[in-house]
Amino acid sequence: MPDKTSEKMVTSSEFQTRAGLYIEQAAKQPVIITKHARPVRVLIDFEEYERLKSLDTRQALFPQELSDDLARELETAEMDRRHAPLDRLMD
Repeated sequence: MPDKTSEKMVTSSEFQTRAGLYIEQAAKQPVIITKHARPVRVLIDFEEYERLKSLDTRQALFPQELSDDLARELETAEMDRRHAPLDRLMD
């Protein structure tokens, strides 16, 4: 099984020059692509991508799609005071 614990960092220019090499390396370890010394993308093995996607259970629903129980919970929920500034986004 490939070692997924180590990472390879490469600049975007270097990645463009040697993309084939880094695509092969991504089968063994994540390849972090940087731009202006900041990480901007990660190239990973497709099987690892599929594994990570399978762990994502988030779901977006329209209000009318909510169960009655969940709708009641949301109606009675109280927002943490730290998030009060977000109220202005509703104006």
